[in-house]
Amino acid sequence: MSELLLIDDDQELCELLSSWLTQEGFQVRACHDGQSARRALAEHAPAAVVLDVMLPDGSGLELLKQLRSEHAELPVLMLSARGEPLDRILGLELGADDYLAKPCDPRELTARLRAVLRRSHPAATPTQMEIGDLRFSPARGVVDIDERELTLTLSESRILEALLGQPGEPLDKQELAQIALGRKLTLYDRSLDMHVSNLRKKIGPHADGRPRIVALRSRGYYYSL
Repeated sequence: MSELLLIDDDQELCELLSSWLTQEGFQVRACHDGQSARRALAEHAPAAVVLDVMLPDGSGLELLKQLRSEHAELPVLMLSARGEPLDRILGLELGADDYLAKPCDPRELTARLRAVLRRSHPAATPTQMEIGDLRFSPARGVVDIDERELTLTLSESRILEALLGQPGEPLDKQELAQIALGRKLTLYDRSLDMHVSNLRKKIGPHADGRPRIVALRSRGYYYSL
């Protein structure tokens, strides 16, 4: 049974989602502010976190920053009131694995959580991948470039693993989204692009200045050799 940490100040919504997710086989721990959420994270090890953007004692985005610095590979799904585009962009830039607009359909939340949990426990993961000066450990979500160690989020790890699996060959956006997000992209959905952008910033270009990850307009991405 996967344990989830649900962080939202809307107690009625928490009760609704907790009840639904419990019926779906999850063990849910709910917190209604950032302080209690930090205590819960220190005392427990949830399989995933559902985090609201707005909290009574601070921003959920600030808590997300802390989560990413201390638990880089912990799957985080953001809830955003009215699905504000800025909230979505900031959440993805800070490392959220996925997002949903509030009010959300419990069935869609369940599907997204199951997808992100499947991605966090892939059936077969290579121990190490190496191309040029880049060494990547998918199981640890760690990249080493010229003795510089970088920790990736779950979505960034899945993207890099897929691209390194066929270097120089383009991967279709929808195919990459299925691998990295566990779902297809919807119209105007930029979540995959945001994850790729974050990954590019982390790993930087090749020593000669060429981008490691190349975008093909309206097609997809590939890792350049």
